Amino acid sequence: MNKIYPQKLQKGDIIRVIAPSRSLGIISEETRANANKIFKKIGLRLEFSKHSHEIDDFKSSSIESRISDIHDAFRNPEVKAVLSVIGGFNSNQLLKYIDWDIIKANPKIFCGYSDITVLNNAIFAKTGLVNYSGPAYSTFGKLRDMEYTIEYFKKCLFSDNPIEIEASEKWDDRKWWINQDDGEFFKNPKWQIINEGETKGTIIGGNLGTLNLLQGTDYFPSLENTILFIEDDYETYAEMFDRDLQSLIHQKGFNEVKGLVIGRFQIASKISESKLKQIIKSKNELDKIPVVAGVDFGHTDPKITFPIGGEVEVSAYEHKSSINIIKH
Repeated sequence: MNKIYPQKLQKGDIIRVIAPSRSLGIISEETRANANKIFKKIGLRLEFSKHSHEIDDFKSSSIESRISDIHDAFRNPEVKAVLSVIGGFNSNQLLKYIDWDIIKANPKIFCGYSDITVLNNAIFAKTGLVNYSGPAYSTFGKLRDMEYTIEYFKKCLFSDNPIEIEASEKWDDRKWWINQDDGEFFKNPKWQIINEGETKGTIIGGNLGTLNLLQGTDYFPSLENTILFIEDDYETYAEMFDRDLQSLIHQKGFNEVKGLVIGRFQIASKISESKLKQIIKSKNELDKIPVVAGVDFGHTDPKITFPIGGEVEVSAYEHKSSINIIKH
C-alpha cells in the first residue's frame, strides 16, 4: 500500500468538527465554550458540520446525515483537518456508505479515538491515508491539566519532526464533564515492561473492542510489519480484555506483528499490572515481541496523539525504554 501523509496544520487553519458517532447535541454548552477557547488559543478556527447537532434516540443521527458531513468535510479545500465530536457506539454503520475515493482524492488530517477507531483504521486500510488517534473535540472541554494532551496534539499535527513519547507526570480518570473540580489525580508510574526487546513498524490500533469490529472485513488493515497500539475503556475487565486480545491474535497475519503498546486502563476495569502481565504471558504468540503498557493514551487523561499508519520505534527494557514516532 502507498501511504498518504496529510499536510500539517498551520495557525489560522480551519478545523471541521463532525459527529460520525455521538452527536454534538450531547455536549454541554460549558464544555463547548471551554473547547472553543482552547482551539482559539492554539490558533485554529473551528467550523461545525451541517448535521453535527442532530440527535436521535441513540444520541447520534441518521447514517445519511453523518455520511454527508464526512464527504463535505473532505471535499472542502478550505478545511485542513476533520475532528470527531466524541466517540460512541455506531461508527461502523457508516463503512459501506463512505466514498473512499473522496477521502483518497482529498487527503487531510482526520482525528478521533474510542468508537472512531473504526474510521481511523478503515480509512488507512481503504485509502492509505495516515490519520490520527487522539483527543476529540469534546476532550478539549476539560479545564485542568490539559497541557500534555495539547502538547502532543500539536507535536503530531503541526510538525513533521519525530516525536519522543514521554510519560506524563500525573493522570486522572475523572468525569470532568460533570464536575470540572471533582476527582483526584495520580502520580504516573513508569511504563510497565512486560516483554523486553526493540522493534519498529507501522502503527495500527486504538480501542481494542472497537478495532475488533473490523475483523473479517475489507476495512481491517494489514498486520504486516505493524506495532499495535491498543487500549480499552471502563466497560472492560480482565477476562474481557483477555478474550478480545486473543481474538485479535487469531487474525490472519498476526505473526507479522512486531510489537504491542497498551494504553492506560481506567480504574473501573480493575486490570492491575499483575493481571495484565498474566494475560500477556499466557499467550505464546506474544513471547517474542516487546510489550509495553501504561502508556498515555485511551480513556484516561492526559493522552497523546499518534498516527494510524505512521512509523514508530519501540525500545522496551527495564533499565531504559523509549517510544519514538519517526514518521507521522
